[in-house]
Amino acid sequence: MKIAIIGSGNVAYHLAKALKQTEQNLVQIFGRNQEVLNSISKELDIPVSINELAEADLYIISVSDSSVEDVSKIIKNPNAIVAHTSGSLPKKILKGDYKKASFYPLQTFSKSKDLDYADIPFFIEAEEKEVENVLIDVASKISKHVEIANFEKRKYIHLTAVFACNFVNHLFARAKEISDSQQISFDYFMPLIEETFDKIKSVNPKGAQTGPAVRNDKRILEAHKELIKNPEQLAIYKVMNASIQKMYNLD
Repeated sequence: MKIAIIGSGNVAYHLAKALKQTEQNLVQIFGRNQEVLNSISKELDIPVSINELAEADLYIISVSDSSVEDVSKIIKNPNAIVAHTSGSLPKKILKGDYKKASFYPLQTFSKSKDLDYADIPFFIEAEEKEVENVLIDVASKISKHVEIANFEKRKYIHLTAVFACNFVNHLFARAKEISDSQQISFDYFMPLIEETFDKIKSVNPKGAQTGPAVRNDKRILEAHKELIKNPEQLAIYKVMNASIQKMYNLD
């Protein structure tokens, strides 16, 4: 099975690394940024190109959602499997005469951060059972968690991921703004953050909620609002506390 990755961003890099580590036949990474591709090639010893797309049995398109459709048009092999890695696009976004599929890894990817690929869930969708089995085989060599998920399910997986990852990370960034403004090291909060995430491995998140909102401590809530001078921070503080209190019927 010859595999080619199209893209040079974070997801493409980590997929290439995962395929390389599992000794799968990754024949090329194809993209637009020669400098980035050269860096990946040097690190992972994989052929790269910005001009000519290699012949492959499986093309994994790992580019921004807005580029998937246009990129998919460059593949002309009718016998190939072409899969995108988006959680929020249907497989029909792929425009070409080939076997269309989705190959969605549920994780946040940064090139500078190593990952245990075996723990990353992969969600597979394909038009044919034979193609589905091929993709399951590829993903199963990388991960212990491989499932079938159609577009309707995948949309909600991606939405949940935005709440659980992107929004939470934004709250970390806003929290660091506050600590930085008072010359308080954000490192002090790492044990708290780690315990918060460790706890929900064994306790339902709703049952794990703590803080002044769930206690309905109006004095603390008002005192905090007086401290916050940044309007965006204040808006987040109000909407988050209102959401917590509504969930626990305290509003």
